[in-house]
Amino acid sequence: MTLDPQAARQAVDAVPDVPRDADGPVFREPWEAHAFAIALALHERGVFTWEEWTQTLAAEIRRAQAAGDPDTGTTYYRHWLAALERIVAEKGVAAAEMQARYRDAWEHACERTPHGKPIELRPGDFGN
Repeated sequence: MTLDPQAARQAVDAVPDVPRDADGPVFREPWEAHAFAIALALHERGVFTWEEWTQTLAAEIRRAQAAGDPDTGTTYYRHWLAALERIVAEKGVAAAEMQARYRDAWEHACERTPHGKPIELRPGDFGN
């Protein structure tokens, strides 16, 4: 996945505490970069402002800390993902129920897919 460097820089400047180095945001795992890129794309499409995003992310971090998150920095993108799920539901992009349905389907698809093979969703993954 390739991030637009200018858009990534704007996000890093707009959102406090994004893990970064001199070149921009840094990610420990590929899914973190994907979550970051999804937030960038939704912002670029006008779904939310960076102020709305930072408020939502901060609320998710506070919620996690209140629930006992040790706040070591290793869970930052888990909060990012939770904020992403929350804001797309609040903005009417994808209801929480739809997100849960797809999350369950992906988990089912992962369980049946051999290691090293591409994961593909099938109608049966949705458990209808």
